[in-house]
Amino acid sequence: MAQSIRVLYRGQQGTSRKNFNWSPIKLDSAVIATAAEFTFRTGFFGGPKTLGRPLLGAANIYVTNIGPHGPEPDVGGVEFLLHVDWDSPLDVIVTITVLEDIEEFFQHP
Repeated sequence: MAQSIRVLYRGQQGTSRKNFNWSPIKLDSAVIATAAEFTFRTGFFGGPKTLGRPLLGAANIYVTNIGPHGPEPDVGGVEFLLHVDWDSPLDVIVTITVLEDIEEFFQHP
């Protein structure tokens, strides 16, 4: 069964390498990550888990090079590159989804 988590990165600009450790992820996990600009809002007591909402503005915000890893040293996680193409720092929300483990690994010459 898929599981998802959201991570808020404040004041992001350019390309930065991220690592997020999360126990459901291991080396053989299939992982998807999405990103968007985020508008932070407070005052949602008893409301949604996400305190704000994604903002579909003019900035290009995306994730590449998604690589799950095994325990390092005691919990698995995922590394990725976060790209924020804008002239000033922005708040960014990244949704990380871990799916079932891969079924096989093939190596091509």
